[in-house]
Amino acid sequence: MSGPTRRALVVRGGWEGHEPVEATDLFLGELKEAGFDLTVSAELDVYADRRLLSGTDLIVQCWTAGRLTGEQCAGLVSAVHAGTGFAGWHGGVVATFADSPDYLRMVGGLFLFRPADFLHYRVVISPEHAEHPIMAGLTDFDVHSEQYWMLSDGLNTVLASTAVDPADGGHGGAPLDMPVVWTRRWGKGKIFFSAIGHRTADLRDPTVRTLTRRGLVWAAR
Repeated sequence: MSGPTRRALVVRGGWEGHEPVEATDLFLGELKEAGFDLTVSAELDVYADRRLLSGTDLIVQCWTAGRLTGEQCAGLVSAVHAGTGFAGWHGGVVATFADSPDYLRMVGGLFLFRPADFLHYRVVISPEHAEHPIMAGLTDFDVHSEQYWMLSDGLNTVLASTAVDPADGGHGGAPLDMPVVWTRRWGKGKIFFSAIGHRTADLRDPTVRTLTRRGLVWAAR
């Protein structure tokens, strides 16, 4: 017999350059196969519906360049703190709601900069987390896309990283590690983030799709 059905809320919108509908559509069927009932919203006010959020096991967010009201931010942050999982990728998580400090503290990072052109770069799985359920069986892989420079919280568990050239950010010096995939806790809630996903083509890469799908399911209550 299968277990009780879990509920996932997919919140998508904002800047259309990140293809929020097309990108999240890639994972709707996989979430259903993983046993989730789905609600899809194109309105941020869903975060003010505390009754809905209290019965939600996973929030998948793809919303770039948005702003939260105080009520929306408080509803989202408190729901995750109480145990609702939160997951997403790229600018839909770290290039949005920049004027909501509580949101930024919850997700553990903020987009700062990217080179003007797409780059070919290597994503290296952290050896100490190679057996994490999200990364198990995967190996280092290459990406040709945007490479994000971010601020990130020291409490993040970094599952994969890449080397960025500080000259691109105006600093100079030797390359430095930049997180690409991380998890973290916010109260009772689990959070998953991947920096990869500017285009749906990025998310269709077999390794990226696998780790993203696993990350969404892992974050759920």
